[in-house]
Amino acid sequence: MSSASPTKWRQITIAVVACLLVWLAWRGLPNPAVAFVIAVVPLGVIGVFRAPVLVVLLFVCFSFFRLHEAFPLLYALKIPKLLSLAAISVLFWNIFIAETIKPYWRSEFTPLAVFIALITIGVPLATNVPEAQNYYTSVYSKIVLMVFIVAWLLREEKDFLLGTRLVVISGMSIAYVAIFNKLNGIGLVEETRVTIGRELSSSLGDPNDLSSVLQFPLSFAIAFVLTPRSGIFNRLMGIIAIVMLMWAILATQSRGALMGTMAVFGLYGFRYVKNKLLLFGGGGLAAMGLYVGAGVGSRKTAQSSDGGLDTSSEQRLHAWEAAIGMATAYPIFGVGLHCYYSNYYAFTPKWDGLNHAVHSTWFGVLAESGYVGFAFFVTLFVGLIRTGIKSLRIVDRHPGVISPAVSIATQGALTGLIGTAVSGSFLTMGFTWPIYVAASFLIALGQFLDQTYGAEGGQGGSAVPKAPGRLKRLAQRLVRRRARPGRDDGDPAHPADAEGADPPGTPGAPDAAARRLPGGPVAAGRRADGGPRPNRPGG
Repeated sequence: MSSASPTKWRQITIAVVACLLVWLAWRGLPNPAVAFVIAVVPLGVIGVFRAPVLVVLLFVCFSFFRLHEAFPLLYALKIPKLLSLAAISVLFWNIFIAETIKPYWRSEFTPLAVFIALITIGVPLATNVPEAQNYYTSVYSKIVLMVFIVAWLLREEKDFLLGTRLVVISGMSIAYVAIFNKLNGIGLVEETRVTIGRELSSSLGDPNDLSSVLQFPLSFAIAFVLTPRSGIFNRLMGIIAIVMLMWAILATQSRGALMGTMAVFGLYGFRYVKNKLLLFGGGGLAAMGLYVGAGVGSRKTAQSSDGGLDTSSEQRLHAWEAAIGMATAYPIFGVGLHCYYSNYYAFTPKWDGLNHAVHSTWFGVLAESGYVGFAFFVTLFVGLIRTGIKSLRIVDRHPGVISPAVSIATQGALTGLIGTAVSGSFLTMGFTWPIYVAASFLIALGQFLDQTYGAEGGQGGSAVPKAPGRLKRLAQRLVRRRARPGRDDGDPAHPADAEGADPPGTPGAPDAAARRLPGGPVAAGRRADGGPRPNRPGG
């Protein structure tokens, strides 16, 4: 009887150990669910390592859209923490062990890295160190880490399709809750503005923050509808998402979100509408319709009793003046991450008894990172927009070759970033997810298109993998010719030029000197058949 192979003994050992673990766990907690959990966990671990892109994108969606706060049933499961552990494990495995992910560096990473370094150095130097440390460790460090991870993970067309779909579906989920709250009068502030999760102290409890979360997936939803060859399912999902997201954005009554929304629609209109007169005329009417439909004028803070600026606008002006004062007082590192609110009293030109948020991405970054940090932030923004435009030009040159998923992701990320820049005039998003998610998509798309289609600076290029240019091919040809033997004139040591040719002196084989003459071997004094050429009269 033959003995069991090592593989069989390994399987037997694993089975026995697994049964012992189930028995020990059941002894400590006599519940049938224990056996189920132990049986499912290994399958979950295998699934995590087989689908790293899905794990990382789910973590981004839960953290960005706060899905566990919008749906209280998910809150107790601590899904973001579990996904963060899974994402870090997957990243470590794929980079250092499996080596399936090759980290790269692009020019867009440089201003981002410098900006992150300035923010990190500014944390212990902040005016409110506990507040800066808490926000840095709990929020900002995860955001900047995910920029690199997402940019390195998105490498194929299916990855971009999965990412855009998850963004749109997450936005639809938040829009559904916002619409439900609006229709049922749940969590309204100022009597008319919808919020989500105020009882959980969620960031979605601020209507301005909620509107910024809703605005970002709108750009991808529009791309699903307008991109050719996107498919019936994607186009239908995009139409439903546009309706839901617009309804929810109007329910927040956020002027910044309305501006960003109009910018997104305007960019797509400029891209797809040929009649520009119709575009500007219809766009103006649509803007007025959105303002009236949102009911911004009916907001309590949007009403002025003396006919001057409304309360909200006046507070914003004072907040921006305070931000300039903070940057002037702390020009290198600013007042510190998430420390604007606690410094408002010391720098506001008019104190009304309450601290206020800055309500501006640009002034917020200026105040909390100083003039130096603000310069690198603007550099990052400009670089990302240039990368997006370059990628879009490559996509436009090859509409029948490049996958619709890449086109959708490129349009959505670029218009989403520009829409965020516009709405950022009234919304605080300098250290939250939207800008950094768009950055990771644009960097990944730029890397993918540069490697696959090889257009430099948005000029030229072809819809095939990179090939050497004409000058490079000519240089390579000259190098090959110089490397061939027998090319030097009068050098008898070199054999024939052509590979496999007969050596000089062989009957019927012309030598090097004969080949260089215009007439070939005949001009060298021999006939084409190798015989002697007869002398001509007078020759």
